[in-house]
Amino acid sequence: MIKARSRKILAEEIEKSFKLDEHVKEAFLSVDREAFVPNEFKHLAYKLDALPLAASQWISSPLTVAKMTQHLELKGVKSVLEIGCGSGYQAAILSKICDRVFTIERIDELIKGAKKRFVELGMNNIFARFDDGQRGWKQYAPYERILFSATTKKVPDVLFEQLIDGGILIAPIEQADGYHIITRFYKRNNSITSEALESARFVPILDGTQK
Repeated sequence: MIKARSRKILAEEIEKSFKLDEHVKEAFLSVDREAFVPNEFKHLAYKLDALPLAASQWISSPLTVAKMTQHLELKGVKSVLEIGCGSGYQAAILSKICDRVFTIERIDELIKGAKKRFVELGMNNIFARFDDGQRGWKQYAPYERILFSATTKKVPDVLFEQLIDGGILIAPIEQADGYHIITRFYKRNNSITSEALESARFVPILDGTQK
């Protein structure tokens, strides 16, 4: 009951500044964020704060996770690929909306922890991989949606190739002035168009993997 109340309070805090679609709200009411934050920060798990993880990484603010999720337009979507798993919270939220979630993390310590959490929480529709996410996950492509949970200067062409025609890709794009702009890309008739949504702060995507 305590955790359910905490999830409800979190959803209410998010909605003070961003109105949630009902299916997105239900996802937030179904996932305990404290399972995805380090022990020393569990008392802050249901605040709207980004929190530090291992390897100089961060778990995004729940408000940011909510916005990224809703911007994907997931109603009726079955498969989504996430680049940058981190501790797994974003993937967990996605798993409550989509049939299959594929998530990639380049830092071994983080992906091992995320996989363990997914098993413990019974999130059997999440498939996690240790790799450089900028290469995507060709084995299960094409995806209806692709989400970058880290900022990039340019989306690799290979990821657009792994996006279904009619699909959406969301990525925070680093600008010349250092700002990160959440950008929604559409793939229609094999051509890509985009729209800028809003500014945000994310950790940068890096090349290669880290053991």
